[in-house]
Amino acid sequence: MLLSIMPQAAKRINDLLQSDPELYALRIAVEGGGCSGFSYKYELVHEKAADDQVIEQEGARVVIDPVSTPFLLGSSLDFVDSLLEQSFVIKNPNAASSCGCGVSFSI
Repeated sequence: MLLSIMPQAAKRINDLLQSDPELYALRIAVEGGGCSGFSYKYELVHEKAADDQVIEQEGARVVIDPVSTPFLLGSSLDFVDSLLEQSFVIKNPNAASSCGCGVSFSI
């Protein structure tokens, strides 16, 4: 499986998508940069591109572009909601290391 969406992440995505009926999905992309070499980018989008991968679990919809797909293969998306932070977290088996903030990683 390309990406597993954990229940907490699915709930948060559904909440976000329901806030605007024109929203289609949460887009996850991998970009060069960050303190470890690559970083995750999250964006709410109104439509998918023709070559996007679409993952749907528990009613939540995530789209991933073809360039980001190999970097995310086998990963899981979760959502952390604590007193200190609210954020999506990706557990990526392809990452050799990641920074302390959890936003960037290296292969």
